[in-house]
Amino acid sequence: MCYDSNMPKKIDHEERKENILRTALEVFAAEGYHDSNLSLIAEASGISRPTIYQYFHNKDEIYYYAVKLITGRLFAKYSAIAWSPDGGDEIERIRLILSDIIDMAMENELSLMNLMAVMVSAKKDGVDFADVIHHRTAKFTILFKRLLRQGMDNGSIRRMDINAASDALFNLAELECFRIAFFKSFSKDEAMSMINGYLESLRN
Repeated sequence: MCYDSNMPKKIDHEERKENILRTALEVFAAEGYHDSNLSLIAEASGISRPTIYQYFHNKDEIYYYAVKLITGRLFAKYSAIAWSPDGGDEIERIRLILSDIIDMAMENELSLMNLMAVMVSAKKDGVDFADVIHHRTAKFTILFKRLLRQGMDNGSIRRMDINAASDALFNLAELECFRIAFFKSFSKDEAMSMINGYLESLRN
């Protein structure tokens, strides 16, 4: 079968959405959330405004999609680590998850910076994405709770307030992502040293 070079190229819609997303975050960071609009994003993306509307109705939708995409992929990855048959004890699994979160944040530092810059800019304009982010990240805290409870049940983790401990683990991950985005002097070794100290304190 011969390939006709004049045939229109099949569009990968998910890839296009992600390209729009990456460009939008750059525009939000450069222009400020309030002053950004779909026309600017379309121009920076090299596509028409009507094409943008095929994927997103407004800039809020773009941000919601960013949070949904990132958290969805990470949760699938960390669920696999949490319940892998050869992942070590519960403390080691939590350590692997937190270490990978740091690695991912470091590898995607620019996108992380843009994401946080959008949050700051939007909040100045009275738009608060906190509820959206909390809703999408709540399952990470639940994942930590399940690992902690399992460790307590099998005796590898000491008895404690599971809610407080899981919140502390999530806050550690959040803190390190913040430091990666805003501090050039970030050191993974130092971050993991602090994390390891807390994790070891949870052992029975």
